[in-house]
Amino acid sequence: MEDNQNNIHRSDRKIDNKIPASRSAELYSKALTLMPGGCSRNTVLRSPNPLYAESAKGCYVTDIEGVTRVDFANNMAALIHGHAHPQIVDNVTEQLKKGSAFTLATEAELLFAEHLCSRNPGFEKIRFVNSGTEAVMSCLKAARAYTGRAKIAKVEGAYHGLYDHAEVSQTASPANWGDESSPNSVPVAYGTPEATLNDVVVIPFNDVERAISILDKYRDELACVLVDLLPHRVGLIPASQEFVVALREWTIKHNALLVFDEVITFRNGYGGAQDNYPVTADLTAMGKMIGGGFPVGALAGRSEVMDVMNPLNDKVLFPHSGTFSANPVTMVAGLTAMTMFDRKAVAELNELGDQLRSQIAEVIEIADVPVCVTGAGSMFRIHMKSTPPENYRAAFADAREAKIRTALVDHLFANGFMMINTCSGTLSTEMTGKEINQFTQVLLDGLRKIKPMFQSVEGQ
Repeated sequence: MEDNQNNIHRSDRKIDNKIPASRSAELYSKALTLMPGGCSRNTVLRSPNPLYAESAKGCYVTDIEGVTRVDFANNMAALIHGHAHPQIVDNVTEQLKKGSAFTLATEAELLFAEHLCSRNPGFEKIRFVNSGTEAVMSCLKAARAYTGRAKIAKVEGAYHGLYDHAEVSQTASPANWGDESSPNSVPVAYGTPEATLNDVVVIPFNDVERAISILDKYRDELACVLVDLLPHRVGLIPASQEFVVALREWTIKHNALLVFDEVITFRNGYGGAQDNYPVTADLTAMGKMIGGGFPVGALAGRSEVMDVMNPLNDKVLFPHSGTFSANPVTMVAGLTAMTMFDRKAVAELNELGDQLRSQIAEVIEIADVPVCVTGAGSMFRIHMKSTPPENYRAAFADAREAKIRTALVDHLFANGFMMINTCSGTLSTEMTGKEINQFTQVLLDGLRKIKPMFQSVEGQ
């Protein structure tokens, strides 16, 4: 690992219009002719061009230019054991020799289903899909099928994937988000049907009084309330006990379902982030790290609710299938990863997360900048604000904050640390105090570097 660290250098060279300055620039020039924006996922884009991966091992990623960085992005929180873990590689290799997908059931699906259900008493039944987006979408469709109602409620600003209804208001801004007591349903994609917007009720985060008041207006129309217990875009602050309990009580009273989106947050507890709350959801969506590095999604919950997908019923309320759902490669990788992520591993990783957030808070104080850190478990986010935001509107980064944040993320990247572009990160079990210490030292340098920007940007 020391050799990897010594190999870190700046890679923000300018591109000549005629002669690419790097192999990555050359590849991107070609990619622009083949894909919109030159990519299939916007998160890889950087200025002036994305960098292309060559290989990765543990918590280190080496790009095609030969630069190695510590990976706090972990493929957007999808990797819990870092890259190319030997046990996962070995087990997946053995499965690949047998085949990657069949129009037959596999024992691997059964074994993985059994394991995941054993981690949470609320997981009475489970079904697998291929992404977090599919998992959330399936939860919402199952809730509609079970209740016979069309509308769903979700928290303003919360990200729940690409599904039309789930993505409403995830990019709302002061120009369109409306009154806090009655937030607008704001589309993300142009062309989103008005009917879709009308079927999504938006509630403020951690504001029990306002949220319940809004839900009461639609008490006979709501199929479910969808909640991320540690929503990234809302500010990576935990949902309060009061808020979650109030939503659970409201859904029970009005015959609606409570749906937890744990696609990202399942890493924060043996049975998910919901381990920290005294309630049980009707359905839970999962994805990302439960796939052991392969595409995955799952929904689990009460048998009675899950039964809307039962193809053996006389009337199937929600027909559900997928060509690559529960493919044995993902099932083997997922079972391997999650078996290794036992209670001890969860506790140790969360402790490392506490250590990291504590050290980040210390360097913020040393640098004397109006910055704060939020997060829980093995997740963290650094805000260009002096105090932790309480909801999406408070977490919203204006142009000034976005400019400063980009400068900090670029500094970290140039000095050997990959982050999610909101200056957020996640830990993997491959990380140690060594990487934490290295990160906070580079962060301190970065905070000192951006400190003048708080005054200069304000004065523009």
